[in-house]
Amino acid sequence: MSDSPAAASPYEVLGVSPSVTDEELRRAYRRKLRQSHPDVGGSAASFHAVQVAWERIGSPESRAAYDGARYPETSYSGAPTPASTSARPSSSGMKARMHGHPGGHSRQRYLALLREWAGRGTVIDDPYAPDLIRSAPREIRHRLAKALAEESTAQLISGLGIGYTAWHDIATRDDVEKVDHVVLGPAGLFAILSEDWGSPVQLKRGELAGEALESGEEPLAEFAAAARILAKSLRVRFTALIVVAPDEAVPETLSLPSRGRRPMVVVIPRSRLVGVLRDGIPGMERGSFEKVFELRSTLQNGIRFVED
Repeated sequence: MSDSPAAASPYEVLGVSPSVTDEELRRAYRRKLRQSHPDVGGSAASFHAVQVAWERIGSPESRAAYDGARYPETSYSGAPTPASTSARPSSSGMKARMHGHPGGHSRQRYLALLREWAGRGTVIDDPYAPDLIRSAPREIRHRLAKALAEESTAQLISGLGIGYTAWHDIATRDDVEKVDHVVLGPAGLFAILSEDWGSPVQLKRGELAGEALESGEEPLAEFAAAARILAKSLRVRFTALIVVAPDEAVPETLSLPSRGRRPMVVVIPRSRLVGVLRDGIPGMERGSFEKVFELRSTLQNGIRFVED
């Protein structure tokens, strides 16, 4: 079970309200455990989810800890992430050039949707209060999860070093659509979508599908369309389009080959982002230093940012 705000909460998995008594919670757990067991027609995934939910809130102590846990008001500090094998900062200690406000537009949308849902005249003292977030509709929780995802991506990008430049929350047309991130470096020019739907996704017929995605949603098609509009307005060509999702949502890289003027699309776990931006994608042509310098000027002069 994911810790994402967009994920189903343990209470939702067990089919109860957060206000139930401990005894009612125990009865709900036993009922869900029987219903989800593979021997009676349930699935291994749902059976496991019920068990994890009970681990999270089954005892008074664990329930109190879960109910009191907060989601961060921001996950982006502008500083490189701690060193690790998959996401180590530049050896020079200098950060990438960063422009724009990562996650800013998504946070503003979250706050606007939250106020609309709460009702006119309702005073929200703390929009990040755990009980408020968990009681909100999944659409609103997803907007917060997306903001956190964008901020996490920016945190990783910032540690790439001075040879990289990134722009965040880029407007494409009438500020209706945006591209979350554009990153320029030695490996190429990338448009990036940061996402967190709160559950695993997979490729089906050239589009992403999953439990949290409604029928008819086409995140890859919408992302490709926004990137195409941006590329056309800037007169540039993206090396690849990258969708970044939590590791538990995308265990391994998913890819769609380039087609016509559409560049390659890859969906990667967050832990692989730094490696892809540094080393590129197998079979991809790398850029030159001169081209990077020229492109940086073009992008810096042409990019517009969405209004927060």
